[in-house]
Amino acid sequence: MQTDIEIARLTPLQPIAAIAAKAGIPESAIEPYGRHKAKVDLTALPTQPDRGPGHLILVTAISPTPAGEGKTTTSVGLADALNLTGRKTMLCLREPSLGPCFGQKGGATGGGHAQVVPMEDINLHFTGDFHAITAAHNLLAALLDNHIYWGNGLGIDVRRVVWRRVIDMNDRALRQIVQSLGGTGNGFPRESGFDITVASEVMAILCLARDLDDLRVRLGRIVVGYTRDRQPVTAAELKADGAMAVLLKEAIKPNLVQTLGGNPAFIHGGPFANIAHGCNSVIATRAALGLADYVVTEAGFGADLGAEKFFDIKCRQAGLAPAAVVIVATVRALKMNGGVAKADLGREDVDAVNRGAVNLVRHIENVRQFGVPAVVAINHFGTDSDAEIQALRAIAGTHGVQAILCSHWAEGGAGATELADAVAALAEAGSAQFAPLYDDGLPLFDKIKTVATRLYRAGHVDAEPAIVAQLARFEAAGFGHLPVCIAKTQYSFSTDPTALGAPTGHPVHIRDVRLAAGAGFVVAVCGEIMTMPGLPRVPAAEAIGFDDAGRIEGLF
Repeated sequence: MQTDIEIARLTPLQPIAAIAAKAGIPESAIEPYGRHKAKVDLTALPTQPDRGPGHLILVTAISPTPAGEGKTTTSVGLADALNLTGRKTMLCLREPSLGPCFGQKGGATGGGHAQVVPMEDINLHFTGDFHAITAAHNLLAALLDNHIYWGNGLGIDVRRVVWRRVIDMNDRALRQIVQSLGGTGNGFPRESGFDITVASEVMAILCLARDLDDLRVRLGRIVVGYTRDRQPVTAAELKADGAMAVLLKEAIKPNLVQTLGGNPAFIHGGPFANIAHGCNSVIATRAALGLADYVVTEAGFGADLGAEKFFDIKCRQAGLAPAAVVIVATVRALKMNGGVAKADLGREDVDAVNRGAVNLVRHIENVRQFGVPAVVAINHFGTDSDAEIQALRAIAGTHGVQAILCSHWAEGGAGATELADAVAALAEAGSAQFAPLYDDGLPLFDKIKTVATRLYRAGHVDAEPAIVAQLARFEAAGFGHLPVCIAKTQYSFSTDPTALGAPTGHPVHIRDVRLAAGAGFVVAVCGEIMTMPGLPRVPAAEAIGFDDAGRIEGLF
């Protein structure tokens, strides 16, 4: 069987100028990075569509499992299928991080015959956006430490510095460090650490900013630490916002590439779906809505994390109104939710599908709470039996949702035309009545409780008095109107990653809260969440290299 990278290489790519023309972007507005990828000048992109905005389609999924769901692959296949059926469509995805590429997860450009290309470039450095974000983030860290070293005129309490450094790599050795050792000339020693670049608030800001001016203002609002009397100190007070914005002047421009079907795709930004909102940039999404009749985008992890943050953070801030949702599910993943071990997933087990389908049903119910109609995409695997597929379809139908078998991995857009027709019908019916889950005016703790009880089905939500007091200080400082971003495990509706299926009545304990004033949300950390992953025992990096012809191999 051909690997993803082999399939990608066998498909002739169109010049990026031809892809831009297909999207309605003039050649004068593109800044090519080689033959097959380009930045797009912001001044050439529509921000308010003249002809009425296109239909926004969100692709989300059931809770992720080691069996695989294929959310990005389905997003690409759906976009190709919509174009194949005569509907002008653009795809909007996140950029991959180097950490997972060299770790265990692999790249994030889809798979099989449903990929965005050039996949090697996209997965490795791309147009340098993540490096620019890393530099801007670490510039702020350097200016912060420099300010403290030269007299600390703002009175920053070095015990309450919250701005860490970042690197776009999985490196567990950097999670917790002691910095500034070696004498007085190196500054004041203190504990700190590194996060992975996709967890940086600068990344979230880039993806939520409307334009370059908004980017600079948001960067200035970043809280880097607190004074002894717990007053916040911002990047603007350190006079860092201007230089940070300058470092990001190219990164803020969307990246244009193509699918294997020769259709245009924006790939721009890549915030974590735990510590941040897990969606591509607002700039790319809004531009695509002005260029196409349909825009297919995705959100990270399952619908309880990515879709909720897409609705409650991205759509709320950007004024977006999604027309339909695709929930990706696989027979394999549902069997795993039903208690089947990964090694046994190839054997038919209809009862396990029925048991595990409670996870799918929960996600259907959750999406419905936002007032957006949904369809289920069954991402087909060769080991799926007809009886298992029929069981999945019947369960979805019982809950008022159509489940459609898709073979886009094997056939590209041609394998998802039925899904494309169903999605278009939902969008064109105009039945969506989108609304966020909670109002801006609700207290922060009540916002957290709303998400935890209504979407996670938690029985109890609690926090230590110090956490409740910190939320009160956020509100007193004028941040009470912000949405909340709950960071928890992606593998379960609970905070226990081993609790598969659809647990109910479980406790949710808030162990930390963090203010992302620039991005515009308050993070509530529940359970053990890692912002600097580690490499597995056998990293994917060990298999990556060049073949005899000098071509990259081992990426997946």
